[in-house]
Amino acid sequence: MQIILMEKVVNLGTLGDVVKVKDGYARNFLIPQGKAKRATAANLKVFEAKRAELEAAHAAALASAQARAEKLTGFTLQVSQKAGMDGRLFGSVTNADIADALTAQGFEVAKSEVRMPDGALKAIGEFPVTVAFHTDVLAEITVSVLGER
Repeated sequence: MQIILMEKVVNLGTLGDVVKVKDGYARNFLIPQGKAKRATAANLKVFEAKRAELEAAHAAALASAQARAEKLTGFTLQVSQKAGMDGRLFGSVTNADIADALTAQGFEVAKSEVRMPDGALKAIGEFPVTVAFHTDVLAEITVSVLGER
């Protein structure tokens, strides 16, 4: 299916690109999320009319994400969890726990923005975590997991 991208999509293209994707990916994800529209002649005309407006909105979102990332980059977050004698946690520290702790510290971070490629943290120590505010804007923070008895 041919679609017009309404925003940058990782590994697919940027705003305004006409790309061919599988029908299910377009119907079930891209179009309902507002990330794309079908590439018809009418939609192409509408897109070209709104292109400047969409690019301005994209630039504003990027600037906002860069400002948020600048505040957060290099921040060290301390999280306490119950741990055993060997330093392993009884539970784990998930992206939801990190997002809640950052929100309590005064940073606006959604659970979906916290990226943990190795999964939940299950031991005491310091771990690097990435916060993705935008597809182009990433902030690296350090999560220090402290054990409590």
